[in-house]
Amino acid sequence: MRAETLQRRAEALAARAPSTVAIARLSLGLMVLAAGVHKLIDPGAWTVYVVDPLAPWLVVSPTVFVLANGYLEVGFGLALLVDRYTAIASLVAAASLTATVCYLAVVYATLGAFGDVLARDVGLTGLAWVVFVESMGPENEGRF
Repeated sequence: MRAETLQRRAEALAARAPSTVAIARLSLGLMVLAAGVHKLIDPGAWTVYVVDPLAPWLVVSPTVFVLANGYLEVGFGLALLVDRYTAIASLVAAASLTATVCYLAVVYATLGAFGDVLARDVGLTGLAWVVFVESMGPENEGRF
């Protein structure tokens, strides 16, 4: 195949591809939905992140806390996937992930635990803030 033909095909494929904003929104939505579903299926896998110094601050048991978060994440993940209330859903995800990163940073600094999860969640937090900022752009006015 000639270089010009390859170039035309690449441009045609790129023109049909979803926008980077849509890919970011869908990725965030899938991650939030998957995390929520997993919390509902196996809350015990998530309660390990509730370390002893945090437990007294919870007004419910760690399992109830995880399950409540799971239900909320399913709802917000679905909202992101269907592109409804994107600004609200992405803001909640961004704020929640920011709080999680801060919490994990303290746990890592004091107990040396969960550094792997902290590293991953820093990137997810950035993704959530990008989706929120993009959802607030002028082209999305009125779609809050």
